[in-house]
Amino acid sequence: MSAAPKAGFFAALVLALLPASVQAEPPALQTNQSYVEELARPTELDAGNLMSVFGYVMSQLPERVNVYPTENYYYFGFLHDGIRYAGNIRLDASNRDEGKVIFAYFEDTSQWYDEAEVKHAILDASQGVTVEKIEPLVYRVTYQGKSVTFALNDLRNVKLPPGALAADEKFIGPIFDESAIPFYLVFNTRLKIFHYVLNETGKVADSFFSPKGKDRILVGKRTGFAYYKDHHLNRKILIGAFLGNMIANNYFDGPFDQLPDNFIEGETLRDAILAVQPQLKGQIDRFGGAPDGSIRFMIGPYTPYQALSDLNPIDSCARKKQKHSDYYRCFVSDDESGGMVAPKPRRKARPR
Repeated sequence: MSAAPKAGFFAALVLALLPASVQAEPPALQTNQSYVEELARPTELDAGNLMSVFGYVMSQLPERVNVYPTENYYYFGFLHDGIRYAGNIRLDASNRDEGKVIFAYFEDTSQWYDEAEVKHAILDASQGVTVEKIEPLVYRVTYQGKSVTFALNDLRNVKLPPGALAADEKFIGPIFDESAIPFYLVFNTRLKIFHYVLNETGKVADSFFSPKGKDRILVGKRTGFAYYKDHHLNRKILIGAFLGNMIANNYFDGPFDQLPDNFIEGETLRDAILAVQPQLKGQIDRFGGAPDGSIRFMIGPYTPYQALSDLNPIDSCARKKQKHSDYYRCFVSDDESGGMVAPKPRRKARPR
């Protein structure tokens, strides 16, 4: 994908959310010593009481925080009584302007045990929690005298570079994944399929390699995300996420749960979903979710892979069908049509 003028446009958007004084410096060092000593430190918290945990999290946050993922999840974690907990505060586009904020947390055992209870609640003034809209995409949440301003990721000016869309494709919106990878969500109106296209207008926070003999496949060394270099356009299409990360539900499970909620124009997303599954008419809102927010249509066209060789059929298909009318189907997994399967609240474990 060709770089925009003054390459780094997207990086500039992200950096705009950081304090102006931030300068490049050596990476932060992480040690096992600090982890062991944090586990050994005596802590006091009623971890079984949702409002107690919400109050604790609020008390530990600074006065202003940046929410990077585009489904507006602010992820956190802490160690208590020998256990790591993970959770999120979410300012959902569907109800934040009604004074509501979603809070969820759980024991972070997802790497090996996926049955830990998720404690979850939609909080508002009835629980003593207030949510005020300060300006577009900026909200103040207050509880027990502590106020925190949540600045949501403002990608309103993100556009696709010229030539980034195929003839039958429509741009749904920009995505910033919790993995720190930006994407464009696009929909092919003729084939009725979705793609996540890598946004390369700024520096991508990953480095890549190609499996032996597969020069059109690129795999991120940090994220495990696999991309295909389109034969027709100068762009990279997401074709795979490592299955282990998807099972663990960590930051590298793919962008299916970071859709461009704040930037969807009108009925664009709902119309695309209904083109795929018309039987959902009357059952989903314009974000693709059930009216009560309990489930959401999953857009997961990429393949869960265990070995890099699992991606070989995609390469074979694309090379064979370069000039075929359904070429872009090569980049869609068999279950891409999705369904009302994505539960909320989201678990999201920290990558090990």
